Amino acid sequence: MCSAPAVVFHRAACRSTALWLAVFGTGAALCACTVGPDFHRPDAAGVSSYTAAPLAASTVATDGPGGAAQHFVPTDVPGDGWWRAFGSPVLNALVQQALDDSPTLAQARAKLDEAQQDYRAQAGGTLWPQVDANLSTTRARIDPEALGFGQLAQGRTFPPFTLYSAQVTVSYTLDLFGANRRALEAVAAQVDYQQYEFEAARLTVAGNVVTAAIRRASLARQITLTEALLANQMQQLDIAERRYRAGGISEVDLLSQRTLVQQTRATLPPLRTQLAQTDHQLAIYLGRAPAESTAMPELAALDLDTLVLPADLPLTLPSTLAQQRPDIRASEALLHQASANIGVATANLYPRITLSGSAATERISVSDLLTGFNVWNFGAGLTQPLFHGGELLARKHSSEAAYQAALAVYKQTVLQGLQQVADALRALDQDAIALQALDAAQRSAQHSAGIAGQRYAAGGISQLTLLDTQRQALQTGLDRTKAAAQRYADTAALYQALGARP
Repeated sequence: MCSAPAVVFHRAACRSTALWLAVFGTGAALCACTVGPDFHRPDAAGVSSYTAAPLAASTVATDGPGGAAQHFVPTDVPGDGWWRAFGSPVLNALVQQALDDSPTLAQARAKLDEAQQDYRAQAGGTLWPQVDANLSTTRARIDPEALGFGQLAQGRTFPPFTLYSAQVTVSYTLDLFGANRRALEAVAAQVDYQQYEFEAARLTVAGNVVTAAIRRASLARQITLTEALLANQMQQLDIAERRYRAGGISEVDLLSQRTLVQQTRATLPPLRTQLAQTDHQLAIYLGRAPAESTAMPELAALDLDTLVLPADLPLTLPSTLAQQRPDIRASEALLHQASANIGVATANLYPRITLSGSAATERISVSDLLTGFNVWNFGAGLTQPLFHGGELLARKHSSEAAYQAALAVYKQTVLQGLQQVADALRALDQDAIALQALDAAQRSAQHSAGIAGQRYAAGGISQLTLLDTQRQALQTGLDRTKAAAQRYADTAALYQALGARP
C-alpha cells in the first residue's frame, strides 16, 4: 500500500516533468544579460626590480659550512619542494610529516571542501529549475448541507472517503539581469579564495618547520659551544684564584674573572629554554603534543653542519610574483568576489520574473492514480522594485565601496610581498658578508690558539694565556654559528616570499 503511490507517481510524472523542464529551459535560454562589472585581474606590479639598488648576481663566498656563494637565477616558477634544496633527509621527513598531520592544514582542507560544497549547492539552486514531488493521502467526509446542497441530498448521508494525491511542482526564476549568475560567480570566487588559503597554509607550515629546524640546530650548537666556553673560563678562574692567593694578581682582577664566568653561565638557561620551546613548537607543527617532543629522536639528529646551503636561488620578476604567491591570489579572489557582488546588487534593481507550474492527480482510489494528471496549473510572476526607501541603491553603493576596499587590500598585499622578497634578498647579501668576516675571525682565532698551544708546550707562555686564546676561538666559533644559521633561515625566507610551492 505504501509503495504503490510512489511507483505511480514516478511513472506518471516523467512525461509531465519533461514538458515543464522544456518550458522553463526555453525561458532560461532567453536570459543572456548580466549587469555589473566583469572582473579583470589588476595590473601587475609596475617595477622591474625588488630593491632600489642593483642586486649582485651572486653573494660573496667563504670556506666552511654554510659559506658557499649563492647565485640568483631568474625563473618563471620558483619550483616545488624547495626545502629539499637543503639536502637534509631529516628535514625532509619533518616537513612531510607536518604536511600530512598538521591540524592547521586539516582545517584549511575542511574549509576548502565547505566552499566547494557551497558552490555546488548554489549552482544547483540557481542554474536549474526546482522540481519537487509530493504524495499525500487525506481522509474526509462531505456534508452536502454545509455546502448548501441539502435539498439535492434528499436526506441521504455520504460516507467518509480517502483522497490520494500525487503532485509535481516546478519553479524557476528567470535570470534576466544575471543576479543568479553573479551570485554564483561570487561563490566560485570564495572557492578560489579557500584554495589559495590552503596553498598559503601549506607554504607557511613548510616554512615554519624549516625555520624552526634551523633554529633548533643552531641553538643546540650554541649550547655546546657555550658550555665549552664556560669550562674554559672556569679553568681561567681557577688559575686566577691560585694567583690571587699567591699575591700575583689583585682582587679586582679576580672579581673580573668571576664576573665573566657568571655572565657566561647566565646565557645557558635562556638558550636551553629557547631549545625546549623550539622543540615544543616543532611538535605542534607536526600535529603532536609538546610532551611528545622528547620521543622524537629526529630532532636531536638535526645538525647545522649537515645542512647544504642552496647555491642556486630562484628569482621571479616582480610582475610574476602576484601569480606565484598564494596570499596575493587569495586577495585577488576576494576582489573578484567583491566585483561579483556589485553585479548582484545592480541586478536587484531590475525586474524579476518567476515561472511556476504544477501537475497533480487526485483520486479516491490508489489504482486510479495511473490514469494520469487531472489537475494542473502554470503561472508567471513579475516583481519590479518601486520603492524600498533607498535600500537597494544604498546596497549597490555599499558593494562598490566594498570593492574599493578589497582593491586596496589587494594592492597592500602585493606591496608587502615585494617588500618581503626585497628584505630577504638584502639579508642574504649582507649575511654572506657577515659570515665571511666572522669566518675570517674564527680562522685567525683558531690559528692563534694553535700557536699558543705550541708556545705553551715549549714553556713560552702561561696556561692562562693559552686558555685566553682558546676562549677567543670558542667565542668566534659561537658567533660564526649564529651567522651561518641566519643565512640558512633567510634562504628559507626567500623561498617563502617568492611563493614557492610545497
